[in-house]
Amino acid sequence: MPGTRRENIKPGLKVKVVQKQDQRSGKLTEGVVARILTNSATHPHGIKVKLESGLVGRVKEIIE
Repeated sequence: MPGTRRENIKPGLKVKVVQKQDQRSGKLTEGVVARILTNSATHPHGIKVKLESGLVGRVKEIIE
């Protein structure tokens, strides 16, 4: 499931995000959503979240 829609993302969900410095390489970081930072309902590059580890990135994949 893509992470471009805010309604699909909830705190506690396991996701793969791309961090700002990894956008060129496309390297994904796995983690658990702590907070949703994007206010709009959708975002073409993924909803920005803060992970429980403290990292911030845009959701590229939601892990079922």
